Amino acid sequence: MPEPTKKEENEVPAPAPPPEEPSKEKEAGTTPAKEPSKEKEAGTTPAKEWSLGESPVGEEQDKQNANSQLSILFVEKPQGGTVKVGENITFIAKVKAEDLLRKPTVKWFKGKWMDLASKAGKHLQLKETFERHSRVYTFEMQIIKAKENYAGNYRCEVTYKDKFDSCSFDLEVHESTGTTPNIDIRSAFKRSGEGQDDAGELDFSGLLKRREVKQQEEEPEVDVWELLKNAKPSEYEKIAFQYGITDLRGMLKRLKRMRRVEKKSAAFAKILDPAYQVDKGGRVRFMVELADPKLEVKWYKNGQEIRPSTKYIFEHKGCQRILFINNCQMTDDSEYYVTAGDEKCSTELFVREPPIMVTKQLEDTTAYCGERVELECEVSEDDANVKWFKNGEEIIPGPKSRYRIRVEGKKHFLIIEGATKADSAEYSVMTTGGQSSAKLTVDLKPLKILTPLTDQTVNLGKEICLKCEISENITGKWTKNGLPVQESDRLKVVHKGRIHKLVIANALIEDEGDYVFAPDAYNVTLPAKVRVIDPPKIILDGLDADNTVTVIAGNKLRLEIPISGEPPPKAIWSRADKAIMEGSGRIRAESYPDSSTLVIDVAERDDSGVYHINLKNEAGEAHASIKIKVVDLPDPPVAPTVTEVGDDWCIMKWEPPAYDGGSPILGYFIERKKKQSSRWMRLNFDLCKETTFEPKKMIEGVAYEVRIFAVNAIGISKPSMPSRPFVPLAVTSPPTLLAVDSVTDTTVTMKWRPPDQIGAAGLDGYVLEYCFEGSDNWLPANKDLIDKTKFTITDLPTDSKIFVRVKAINAAGASEPKYYSQPILVKEIIEPPKIRIPRHLKQTYIRRVGEAVNLVIPFQGKPRPELTWKKDGVEIDKNQINIRNSETDTIIFIRKAERSHSGKYDLQVKVDKFVETASIDIQIVDRPGPPQSVKIEDVWGENVALTWTPPKDDGNAAITGYTIQKADKKSMEWFTVIEHYHRTNATITELVIGNEYYFRVFSENMCGLSEDATMTKESAVIAKDGKIYKNPVYEDFDFSEAPMFTQPLVNTYAIAGYNATLNCSVRGNPKPKITWMKNKVAIVDDPRYRMFSNQGVCTLEIRKPSPYDGGTYCCKAVNDLGTVEIECKLEVKVVAQ
Repeated sequence: MPEPTKKEENEVPAPAPPPEEPSKEKEAGTTPAKEPSKEKEAGTTPAKEWSLGESPVGEEQDKQNANSQLSILFVEKPQGGTVKVGENITFIAKVKAEDLLRKPTVKWFKGKWMDLASKAGKHLQLKETFERHSRVYTFEMQIIKAKENYAGNYRCEVTYKDKFDSCSFDLEVHESTGTTPNIDIRSAFKRSGEGQDDAGELDFSGLLKRREVKQQEEEPEVDVWELLKNAKPSEYEKIAFQYGITDLRGMLKRLKRMRRVEKKSAAFAKILDPAYQVDKGGRVRFMVELADPKLEVKWYKNGQEIRPSTKYIFEHKGCQRILFINNCQMTDDSEYYVTAGDEKCSTELFVREPPIMVTKQLEDTTAYCGERVELECEVSEDDANVKWFKNGEEIIPGPKSRYRIRVEGKKHFLIIEGATKADSAEYSVMTTGGQSSAKLTVDLKPLKILTPLTDQTVNLGKEICLKCEISENITGKWTKNGLPVQESDRLKVVHKGRIHKLVIANALIEDEGDYVFAPDAYNVTLPAKVRVIDPPKIILDGLDADNTVTVIAGNKLRLEIPISGEPPPKAIWSRADKAIMEGSGRIRAESYPDSSTLVIDVAERDDSGVYHINLKNEAGEAHASIKIKVVDLPDPPVAPTVTEVGDDWCIMKWEPPAYDGGSPILGYFIERKKKQSSRWMRLNFDLCKETTFEPKKMIEGVAYEVRIFAVNAIGISKPSMPSRPFVPLAVTSPPTLLAVDSVTDTTVTMKWRPPDQIGAAGLDGYVLEYCFEGSDNWLPANKDLIDKTKFTITDLPTDSKIFVRVKAINAAGASEPKYYSQPILVKEIIEPPKIRIPRHLKQTYIRRVGEAVNLVIPFQGKPRPELTWKKDGVEIDKNQINIRNSETDTIIFIRKAERSHSGKYDLQVKVDKFVETASIDIQIVDRPGPPQSVKIEDVWGENVALTWTPPKDDGNAAITGYTIQKADKKSMEWFTVIEHYHRTNATITELVIGNEYYFRVFSENMCGLSEDATMTKESAVIAKDGKIYKNPVYEDFDFSEAPMFTQPLVNTYAIAGYNATLNCSVRGNPKPKITWMKNKVAIVDDPRYRMFSNQGVCTLEIRKPSPYDGGTYCCKAVNDLGTVEIECKLEVKVVAQ
């Protein structure tokens, strides 16, 4: 709010110089306090002017702090600067563009609201550049030939989508030239030239900006109009600068109009002055003198004739014609002219608003914390503009502010809700003609303790409640042992009015301590001690169900039993009514704060027995009994006996040990070693529960020994004596599965499998032998051992019969031979064909559209048969269906099944004159179409009867059911009513009375629901009883529209190796199908192209194009109403490396 300036009635303030060093005050973040003076006591302060565009220093500091916290786009912010009058200065802002898809929007402002984009011209230039290498946008604002009134606060704002950033900075302009005399007519033209043609001039003097005005010496009155009238046009700007005229263009326009009327007048002997000035509410007098008193005179304001009234008074004195304007207001500030005959003369009236004075001063006020405080003053005008300050900083009320300002005519109130000590300060009010200040003192009310805290002793697990009551409803803090109390699920702090509670549920030992409640803002504390006690408890959770402790003989037993109780209980151990003392004996007791321990240094078998523990404290007693059992390792078993030996195995037996060590035998471990070795190897890692065992995987021909370990709960016994040595050795078993692989006129090929048991001696090879029918002479087919399990016997006579056998050979010798069961005729045999249809293909083979079909059909036949496939009696098109044949099977493969692939497939296998056929039924199914129509047959009560017709397209599968949904007409949200419904009519029940419903039906088959649903054309109204409402009939609007491109493709240049995109937009109803073509060839399943369509915007992305990708591209849109195409050319350029 501008501070008042004491002036004469007809005096106009001179232009104010810029504020001195505003940046230092803003950097400090504070405003200098205003010292009281004689001027303040008189209701006035040193003269200052305010311009819109500057705000109090405190507000600007807050704005700068906010800018520093929210800097998310700027990488370099414009900095404040100083410039001399007539010099240039440039402000630079930089924005990083790494995460931005397009250029951000940048605006420059002066003050809070003036957008400088409209002021760009000869004194202000805005530039922007983009560095492609560093991806940084640079924005510059250059002020050319700065003037003194350019000083002030500026702001730069950058926006991108939902991101925003801003920065404020200051400009200081020094060395202004001379002072300006106080002339009324110049004051009139210091207002902003609204509506003037002033682009390019930074005319900020009309903005409400506070500046200090230095005391100036009075200068002689100068008529600027006369100076401008007699000056050359080249001297206008110099005169305006010398006499502080900022609205030079407006003044020159009026001067031009004056020059037009200052020519020799035949009607007027004396014309109007060029301009008049009057204070608001005052009276002004316009007078002209006529050359001919008979001429009719008319007065005009802004082109409208003025009629006589109480406001406008006309007076005639001889040749003088006078117009009085009473009670001048701001609306009277305009152009006036008077006509006499065919001539006229004009003038300008400027109305100046008088300063607003403070008629009732603020009064010093004292209040208590929490009270409502009102500061009141009264000014000279109703609804005047008044600003409030606290310690020199302006108070800006808002939704989150504790300050409210109320205006009642001339009275102004500052209201503070719930005053605190921080509100104690000097408050002042300022108007354009005066100010007033007063001190506000906020003190604390005296505090009384109505109910103090009391010491408490509670049992463990009970609730602790500390309660106190004080005289004031204020907050406070709880502490425990000097530390703040933290709230949790178990600990709650309650504050209701003047009562404060600390409630602790399920008290714990750690809750014991000294608690203190301290009311906020008072130097008062309320202490209390809390003590928690607990009866003794013995915790035996770590023991068995029967509280038995087992210890190994010779070991040390340290049995620690956890105990609890508050205060800590005393523990006493005993055995057979004999107390066990604490000391240094072999059996002794040890006591600790949270446990009691029984110690047995070297456990003996006689230490077994029942031990008792008793606890006692002031809260109660507890006792428990514990059984201690001393156990030992078992004796070793006797030496085992080997009863049977195989090629790599043996069977051994043994007897249990004579003594089990006081614990049952859990099992045995078995070890073996070679007789010549000293290293034993364990044969079982899981305990052997029996007294027999079969060691395996021994080396044939090597002597072995075995021994036994007994195991109980304590551990493993010493080993038994080793058994007598034994040696495993055996030949392999006979080969298996000897069979004829093939027969020709001179050869027979046999194949077999290796022996089931090869043995540790391994397998050296095979010998294949044969003999002719009627002879016992077996001839070797191979001279050397063979490793393979297949061999061909050659040079056999045709039509002869032979017998075949095979033997396996190893170090132990030959195995038993494996014979072929019957004689083999040496002659090639024709094997009739046979098709082996898999079981799952003997029924109809069903697949969904888009799935792959891969069927393997095995067959037999020799020599290699001929295969023929047919579909529905017609040869298969191999361009759509792939057929692959081998010697033993045939494969039919379809990559993406379509419904046209459904049908009966016939396979024919032919060998010589033998023919075998088989058929396979393939059914390709898809989701069905929607029902053809859905109708509302009847509506009664809360029920609606629906009927519909099955869909035209069943998806090549039987319709398994329907799904019915309903939707309220108000929300049109669909809800499922019935699923898997088999009929074509249904009754929908339990509908809401008064609502209006639509219904739709989905078809369903084995593939699922149809993609679309058929909806009822009309709605069903569930009418209330006694009220029948007939729905108005509306004709359906036809939204159908043929495809049409709203944004065409444009010819594009692309760089080889960089992705390129082609974009266009299309509309149409039904939604058109989009097809992209290159050189009139459709683009389908090409990985180099990606096609998108979103909200009618169609995009074709070409990945890393090459010159080969250049050409004519076409986008084609098709729906039921028509087809439309659009083309563009793409040229791919290769950049030279």
